[in-house]
Amino acid sequence: MNFSASRSIVPAYAKSIPYSFELIYRPSVTPLDAGCQDWLAGKLSALGFKCHQFEVEGVKNLIAEIGQGERTVAFAGHTDIVPPGDLGRWKTNPFEPVIIMDELIGRGAADMKTGLAAMLAASERVLKLSSVLNVRFLWLITSDEEGEAEFGSKAIKQYLDEQGIQIDQCIVGEPTSKHTTGDTIKVGRRGAVSAQVRVTGKQGHVAYPQYADNAIHKMAKVINALESIEWDTGSDDFPGTSLQITHIDSGEFTDNIVPAKCSICFNIRYSHNYTQAQLEALIGAQLSAVTSDFELEWERACEPYFTATGMDQCLIASVERAIHRNTGKFPVLSTAGGTSDGRFFASEHTQVVEVGVPNKTIHQVNERINISDLVTLEDIYADLLTDLLY
Repeated sequence: MNFSASRSIVPAYAKSIPYSFELIYRPSVTPLDAGCQDWLAGKLSALGFKCHQFEVEGVKNLIAEIGQGERTVAFAGHTDIVPPGDLGRWKTNPFEPVIIMDELIGRGAADMKTGLAAMLAASERVLKLSSVLNVRFLWLITSDEEGEAEFGSKAIKQYLDEQGIQIDQCIVGEPTSKHTTGDTIKVGRRGAVSAQVRVTGKQGHVAYPQYADNAIHKMAKVINALESIEWDTGSDDFPGTSLQITHIDSGEFTDNIVPAKCSICFNIRYSHNYTQAQLEALIGAQLSAVTSDFELEWERACEPYFTATGMDQCLIASVERAIHRNTGKFPVLSTAGGTSDGRFFASEHTQVVEVGVPNKTIHQVNERINISDLVTLEDIYADLLTDLLY
């Protein structure tokens, strides 16, 4: 372990620090796992977990199980990371973690190998006190969160369904905090979906527009129709829905030719007031009202989810208590940000809460977190497991 100019006093129990090093050393760029799950499975097996590992289209997945009872509690996360980017801009080797001035630097330091390390350290601390649990406790880990997410947590959920296993409470270790660990947790995420619209016209000379049909002019009507939709404005708990045009293309440009084709791409970030089917019907109706010469193709759909307060055996309340014990403060409940694998596990029955370290450096060069934030997360997870498992 490489400590350089570290000023903090690291608690002796804080195994999340060496465990983070162990994981960051492994260059597990999506969909590679680089041995992370084998290492985790070894540690979990030593605690008494029954581990099931399987691979789908090059994506590795791990399900670990211990205990039994009427309720099922799960930790969920991912071992894959985004590429390091321009190595020349890194102060250190992204796969040789170091601690400099109390900050752990390396790819995955925030998203989310430290979250996995804190989960493991907390599980060891709690399960060594007593291995007799009142619930079933699962670990659900994939190497396909940062990619298309087609063969990771989605496949894990399918396997659980086939086994008749229903999750009651799921804690996702994504980086959720703004400034210090515990200041913000995610209790839901907006849905996201992308689409491409293609319209056709008739090519011709710009001097004789009466003999042509300008596809860009048609597309302008399509764009106006999309922009005229009145979306919900959101609530205190959930941001509103929005549609953004992200690309437009009319093919090879020639100044004196009326284009015969035009395409746009757009993305919708939507609240839990909509379903995918409702969005498709709404957009289809808007386009049909202005032209019949269009093709609409949907892709990369991510359903929204939302966990409310006040539910039976409320997971949010348990997370709040654990955070307050360790920070003296209560977290902000947020649904901001992009998508996460929490969407695959959330349901009317399954409460999902994301809680992790600060996210301000995720996917950046010199990704890093303060060591104190990692230790705090380990402590929060340990108190949370004590509350949920016994």
